[in-house]
Amino acid sequence: MAEEKKLSTATLKKVFNRHYQLLGCFNYERQMSTGFAWTMMPALRNLYGDDPDKMQEAVKRHLEFFNCATTVSPFIIGITCAMEEQYANSAEGEYDPASITSVKTALMGPLAGIGDSFFWGTFRVIGAGIAAPLAIAANVLGPILYLVINVIPSEIVRRLGFKIGYEGGSKFLDRIQADGTLQKMTEAARIMGLVVIGAMIPSMVTIALTATASINGAEIVVQDIFDQICPQILPLGLVFACCALLKKRVSGTVILFGLLALGIVMTAFGLV
Repeated sequence: MAEEKKLSTATLKKVFNRHYQLLGCFNYERQMSTGFAWTMMPALRNLYGDDPDKMQEAVKRHLEFFNCATTVSPFIIGITCAMEEQYANSAEGEYDPASITSVKTALMGPLAGIGDSFFWGTFRVIGAGIAAPLAIAANVLGPILYLVINVIPSEIVRRLGFKIGYEGGSKFLDRIQADGTLQKMTEAARIMGLVVIGAMIPSMVTIALTATASINGAEIVVQDIFDQICPQILPLGLVFACCALLKKRVSGTVILFGLLALGIVMTAFGLV
């Protein structure tokens, strides 16, 4: 009997360390496929290094389309390592390698939703919102809080995700999908992210009108009128206007240059 092939701890560490480069070679046809194949190379060499045909097959398999949030991608990578290990030890025709791609494809969507909601749309935003003002004020707590709020939780999820994935994490995801936990977590993260972004508008978006109006000989600052109606109503209105333009598929670059032009014109006319 052939000796069972097993990924060593050193190989798994190399795979995990390489996943930080998932976005190192991004393209619009297959997204993160090159980064995924690069990440898997230590494992593929370990399993198929003595079989050029299977090695070539495996590399092509992992150069297919892949796109997922990087923080939760180690979970998929761990499962993929386990499945490649099973395939390498199976008899000819006993294991369908297409199932490896199928599992990757099935996991990308739900995990991308979790990763984007929690880490890209929530922890990152909260961390930056709290840390940026402190960093601008030269307070050392700025970068420290960003690490605590965003970077450290992300690192914990990456390491645990890889371990759970390699040790049989497909059952874990099936379970939280079946009992509705996955949907609840995703919706809760989405709501929390929207609340945080809304709360950041008054502190991150600033519009202060300097224009004045003369009424019966009295000078009235236009900004005071808006503040009496609703404090910070102008920043809120500007954010809503940008959101409306984005929903109409106006390019973010166009909106950015539009805001720059608006600021220049308002400054030239002494409105701000």
